[in-house]
Amino acid sequence: MSMFCFQCQETLRNQACTAKGVCGKDERVANLEDVLVYVCKGISVVAKKAGKVDKEVAHFIAKALFTTITNVNFDEDRIADAIREGLRLRDQLKAKYNISDEGLHDSATWNGSTKEEFLAKWDDAKIPAETDEDKRSLKELMIYGIKGIAAYGEHALVLGYENQKIWDFMIEGLAATTEEHSVDELIGLVMKTGEIAVDVMALLDKANTETYGHPEISEVNIGVRNNPGILISGHDLKDLEELLEQTKGTGVDVYTHGEMLPANYYPAFKKYEHFVGNYGNAWWQQDKEFEAFNGPILMTTNCLVPPKDSYKDRVFTTGNVGFPGVKHIPDRVDGKPKDFSEIIELAKKCKPPTPLEEGKIIGGFAHEQVFKLADKVVEAVKSGAIRKFVVMAGCDGRHKAREYYTEFAKKLPKDTVILTAGCAKYRYIKLNLGDINGIPRVLDAGQCNDSYSLAVIALKLKEVFGLNDINELPIAYNIAWYEQKAVTVLLALLYLGVKNIKLGPTLPAFLSENVAKVLVEKFNISTISDVDSDMKELIG
Repeated sequence: MSMFCFQCQETLRNQACTAKGVCGKDERVANLEDVLVYVCKGISVVAKKAGKVDKEVAHFIAKALFTTITNVNFDEDRIADAIREGLRLRDQLKAKYNISDEGLHDSATWNGSTKEEFLAKWDDAKIPAETDEDKRSLKELMIYGIKGIAAYGEHALVLGYENQKIWDFMIEGLAATTEEHSVDELIGLVMKTGEIAVDVMALLDKANTETYGHPEISEVNIGVRNNPGILISGHDLKDLEELLEQTKGTGVDVYTHGEMLPANYYPAFKKYEHFVGNYGNAWWQQDKEFEAFNGPILMTTNCLVPPKDSYKDRVFTTGNVGFPGVKHIPDRVDGKPKDFSEIIELAKKCKPPTPLEEGKIIGGFAHEQVFKLADKVVEAVKSGAIRKFVVMAGCDGRHKAREYYTEFAKKLPKDTVILTAGCAKYRYIKLNLGDINGIPRVLDAGQCNDSYSLAVIALKLKEVFGLNDINELPIAYNIAWYEQKAVTVLLALLYLGVKNIKLGPTLPAFLSENVAKVLVEKFNISTISDVDSDMKELIG
C-alpha cells in the first residue's frame, strides 16, 4: 500500500484508504501528515523530559495537529514546511533543556533533502509501531481526540484565550503514545482525553461569547440579494469579523456557509448590514454550491473539498487550510488584521449569487439562551408536552446512509425536541417540524464545538430536576460523526458519564474489536440500525 489512513468515517470500506483518500488527499500528503504527527510526538517526548511545556511548543503542536485533520490541508509544500519547523523546534528544545538523544525513538533531520528523499529516508527508518491491536486502537483513539483538542485550543488561541492545563495534557498524551502502557492505563488516558475535551470546549465557549456575545435566537436568511458576494466557510469567527470590517461600504455582501452558519446568532455580527445570511448546506455539497455562488469563497478551517477547475480561481484559503494552486491569505503579523483586499476586489467583478432557496431558518439555542427559556422548558417536560429531547449533533457527510438522520427526524413523535450542533443539522434544520408551546422542535446550539452547550444544558436540567445521574434525564443520543473533532466531542460525553449513545453511520475503523466491546459494555454505545428499530429503542 502507498498510504494508510482510517481517521475519518468515510474511510474506504470502513477499513482504510490505502491508495488515495476518499477525502481527496493523495499518498504524498497522507505520508507527510503521518510524518508531521510523528514529529509532534517527538517534540512531546522532549518536552516531557524537560518537564516543561513552553508556549511556543504548545502553539506549534496545536497548529500542526490541526493541519492533519481531515479536509484541512492538501498542500504538501506547507506540510513539509511544518515538518521542517517542527524538527527545528525539537532540536532547539533539546539544546535549551540539555536533553540527550537517549531514549528518543528518532533524531532525524531534514538536512536539505527534497521531499522525496526525506520521505524515502523516513520509510527506511523503521518507526516503532504498536503491535498489540487493542493498545494500538486506544492510542489511535487518543491521538484523534487530541487532534480535536488541538483544533479547539487553537480556535480559542486566535481570540487570545488559552489554558496551560490543556497544553500540558496535549504533550502528555502524545508522548504516551510512544511509551509502553497497559490497556487499563491507556483507557485511563483516553478518559482523561475526554476530560480535557470538556475543558477545551469550555475555553472556546468562553472565548467566543466574551468576544462576540452570547448567541441569541435568530432568524437566518437563506436567500440572496442582488449584490456581489463573498462566501465564508469553516469555523473561524475572527476571520469573519475582519472580513466584515473590510467589506463595509464596498457594495459586497457576505454570506456564511457550512459550519459558519452559527455566526449569524452572535450579537456582535448583527450590526453589519451587508452580513446577509447563510448560503447552501453542509461541506460535502460545496462543489455545486461554490459553483453557483459566482463570487469568491474564503475557507477558514477544515471542511474543504478539492475544488473543481471551474471555480478553483475563486477559492481562497487562510489559517491551516491549504490546497495546491489556491491563493492563500497569510496569517496575521504583529496583531494586524489579515488582508482580504484581493478577495474583495475579485468579488466586485463577479455576478451576484445564484439563488438556491428562499426563506429563513432559526437557531441560536446555546446554553445561555436555553437557560432563559428554562421555566418554559421545565414546564413543558413536567406537563408531558415534551416527552423527550434527542441530541442529534455531529457531522454530515456524503454517504447515502446519512439519509437515515433526515428520516429519523421526520419520524420523531411531535412531543420530542431535537438538540443539535455541528453540520449534522443540515439533515433536518430546514424541515418544517413545528414547535411545542412556542419552543421550536429543532434547537441549534451552533458549531461542532458548541456541543459543549448541549452538555451544559443537560447538566442544568439534571440539577433542575434533582436527579443523581445524567442518564436519568429524558434525553436520547443519536449522533453522527465524520472527523476527529467529533471523536473529541464523543470522548467529552463519555467523560461526563453519558451512556446509551447511538453512533453512526458506522463505528470508527480504528477501534479494535475488544476496544469497541469495552465501549459497548461500559457505556452501551451502539451503531445505528434502521430508523424504526432505533426509534423504538431511543424513544419507546
